[in-house]
Amino acid sequence: MALLEVADVEVRFGGISALRGIDITVDPGTVTGLIGPNGAGKTTTFNVICGLQSVANGRVVLDGTDLQGMRPHRRARLGIARTFQRLEIFGSLTVFENVLVAAEIHRRVSRDRSNPKAATSEILELVGLRHMADEAAETLPTGLARLVELGRALASRPSVLLLDEPSSGLDETESDALGDLLLRLAAQNMAILLVEHDVELVMRVCSLIHVLDFGRILAVGSPEQIRSDERVRAAYLGTEDDVAVPDGQDVDAPPPGQAPGEVLGASV
Repeated sequence: MALLEVADVEVRFGGISALRGIDITVDPGTVTGLIGPNGAGKTTTFNVICGLQSVANGRVVLDGTDLQGMRPHRRARLGIARTFQRLEIFGSLTVFENVLVAAEIHRRVSRDRSNPKAATSEILELVGLRHMADEAAETLPTGLARLVELGRALASRPSVLLLDEPSSGLDETESDALGDLLLRLAAQNMAILLVEHDVELVMRVCSLIHVLDFGRILAVGSPEQIRSDERVRAAYLGTEDDVAVPDGQDVDAPPPGQAPGEVLGASV
C-alpha cells in the first residue's frame, strides 16, 4: 500500500484547470520522480499535498488518513516535510540554528525526547554541512543553502519528504552526493517525492517517475520506460543527444495567501 496517495486531484485558478485528474502514489523506501516542463503543475501538486492549495476535486491520503480540510501544520505533524523551489531559509541564523529550530519544534510537538542539538549535529553531518555549522545562512551560495533547507526538513523526522528542485545551484559533484543521500534516506524506509530538472539525477535515483504536462499525467513508469516514451521525449526530454533541460523557475501559480516560511518542513 502506498504511504502517500494523490487521487484524481483537480485544481482550478479561475476558469483555468491547473491540475486535471492527477494520480500519484509514493511508496515507503523509494524515491519517486515528478518531472515535466516549467508550468506543468509540479509545484501546485506539492502545495496540494501540503495543504497550501485547495482542490476542486480529489483527495490526498497519508498512510490511510484522508487529509481533506487538514491545515498545513497538522499535515507536517503527521509526517509530511518539504523544501521549496524558491528558497526558504532563515538568513540571519546560522546553518546550525536553521536546523535546530525545526529539531526543537519537532521535540515539542512529538513524543520524541531526543536531544535537539545532538539531532541537529547528526543531520548536518548527513547532508555534508557540519563544517559550516557556524556560518550565517545568508552568506551561503544557493546550492548549499538548499542543503540547509533539506536538513531542516529532515529535522522534523518525516515519513514523506517532498523535494522541489533540491539540486538547483549544486555542481556535478554536489549533485552526485545529493543523489547518494536520497538513496540512503530511501533505504531507511522514507518515502521521497522528487521534483527536479536534473534529468540524469532523476533517472539515477528514482524507481518510478510521473511525467506532468499541461496539468495532466502524461506517463508513469520506470526510468527506462520514461526515457523510451516518445510522448515524454516530445514534451520534455528531447532527443537522446539532448536530454538535459535548462533550469528555471516553475510558473505554477502560488498558493493564495502563502506567507514565507508558513510550512518549512516542520510544524511551525
